[in-house]
Amino acid sequence: MADLEPAQLKSAVAALSAVLPLAQPADAVLRAFFRAHPKLGARDRAFIAETVFACLRRKRLLELLAGGMHPQRLVLACLAKLRGVSARELAPLLDETETAWLREVRATSLDALPLGVRCDFPDWLVEKLLPELGEVRLLALARAMQQPAPLDLRVNLMKATREAVLARFARDGIDAEPMPLSPLGIRLRGKPAINRHELFLSGAVEVQDEGSQLLGLLVAPRRSDIVVDFCAGAGGKTLLIADLMHSHGRLYAFDTSDRRLANLKVRAARAGLSNIRSQLIASEHDTRLRRLREKADRVLVDAPCSGFGTLRRNPDLKWRQTPASIEEMRAKQASILAAAARLVRPGGRLVYGTCSILREENEDIVAAFVAAHPGFTTEPVTAVLTHARVPLDTGEYLRLSPHEHGCDGFFAAVLERATP
Repeated sequence: MADLEPAQLKSAVAALSAVLPLAQPADAVLRAFFRAHPKLGARDRAFIAETVFACLRRKRLLELLAGGMHPQRLVLACLAKLRGVSARELAPLLDETETAWLREVRATSLDALPLGVRCDFPDWLVEKLLPELGEVRLLALARAMQQPAPLDLRVNLMKATREAVLARFARDGIDAEPMPLSPLGIRLRGKPAINRHELFLSGAVEVQDEGSQLLGLLVAPRRSDIVVDFCAGAGGKTLLIADLMHSHGRLYAFDTSDRRLANLKVRAARAGLSNIRSQLIASEHDTRLRRLREKADRVLVDAPCSGFGTLRRNPDLKWRQTPASIEEMRAKQASILAAAARLVRPGGRLVYGTCSILREENEDIVAAFVAAHPGFTTEPVTAVLTHARVPLDTGEYLRLSPHEHGCDGFFAAVLERATP
């Protein structure tokens, strides 16, 4: 790290102070902070963002070291203990008290700390995960969640091949490699400004985590299919499905956010995809869904969830979610899955997925659904993944985690509807 300047430290502390009420998503608060401070340069913005997210990933540890919720001490402890900033670099920015305190921070051993602090999870989350994972696997998962996520891309096959994209990146000096699992994926080393690269601007590549790509591949649409993305969101999986359909057939993208659907339209146009029909709905019970009842060949439910599988990218979620909010999510997930199932034709496929690592949002939801809907049965995902050229076997369901697979945490189940 280049020499730290007082203004950088001050800005990082101010940004963390804005984020720490945790009333809104951290990335949204940071965007607002940067808009309010337009004179900050690219290097300063990168330092601030990296520092704030590092503090959120290890907030519990840093609060212990700082003796409470003190933004400046949290930042200083983060820089000294986690980001490798030397005492020499920090010395000009500290008073005598802070210098002595940081000396103690550097000497603190992390091995003897309570499990929740070492995981940097709230205690209630540790209590949920520990019986299933055990301490060793839980710590491995937590430590993987404490690392920043890589920048993952998906190649749009309508416009390019993975080999051609990799060759172009090599010519441009961008360090990239094929993903180990997704046949469409490329992983970048470092964080180049990919949104300004010609391949991104032309729609040849999209930013998408490898786990999200695998979830989309489970839909396995055919060119002439009627497909529904029931919770389209930002549209990453919608675009993948449309690409797999070679922009043929009909792909309905439903969502309750007009802003997200508007963004999807822009992304679809950039990717050259014309088979997507976006539709704003009020809820999973919207009467406009009736026209597709029992007509869809494939339905994807990427359900709203806790997001705990994405903690590398969204570390604030572990501090913003509560057991009560998880229970609310579970009720919503069950309702959405049941509503989406009504659109599946006999012989069709329903894919349920989340970016959660919690059994109660995943296996438990699927088990309850199958018990209540005897016309649906689970199809082991291995055969579907093999057909999609994905070398992975996670059992009956798709279960992904950063410490085992190097991608975000995802769950998915493939459900087939019986024919009469």
